[in-house]
Amino acid sequence: MSTTERQRTSARRESLLGDQPGAFASARFVRITPLKARRVVDLVRGVPVDQALSILEFAPQAAAETVHKVLRSAVANAETTEGLDTHDLVVSVAHVDEGPTMKRWRPRAQGRATRINKRTSHITLAVQPASALAPAVPEPKPAKKAAAKTAEPAAKKSAAKKTTAKKTTAKKTTTKAAPEKAAETTGEDA
Repeated sequence: MSTTERQRTSARRESLLGDQPGAFASARFVRITPLKARRVVDLVRGVPVDQALSILEFAPQAAAETVHKVLRSAVANAETTEGLDTHDLVVSVAHVDEGPTMKRWRPRAQGRATRINKRTSHITLAVQPASALAPAVPEPKPAKKAAAKTAEPAAKKSAAKKTTAKKTTAKKTTTKAAPEKAAETTGEDA
């Protein structure tokens, strides 16, 4: 081994969690469509772990079982490697990437064949303590400034509607007035 110490954090952990405490787990090449898996993963993103596990346990989708296993694995990783309390954990990162697609052929009428795509997914879940996810408390904005900002665009819109609604009409000259003027210039009376 060289004189420099080897880092124990992987590039994958750095991309998911950075230097914050937490753990992750992933299931790769799962034989389920990414679209169907994303429906289930969206249910648990940002939810405390205890609540997420109960949601996944009773979810009717087929992908819920796999996502449940991945979440339990992430919680176990957080307990053993990081020493975190399971009751304080929140699902911070939850995403599904598309894996390789297996192409299969199905016979159809009149000697034709159509392609069947059997898609796979890579499911990744990361858990972090709720205290690590708490954002800095922003300063409250005065209500008067916010109300003034919203009132200005409304006034501009109503003024724009009024200007576009007004149309100027040109006066039309009648054809009867034209012969009378011609008669006056010649001095004839009709």
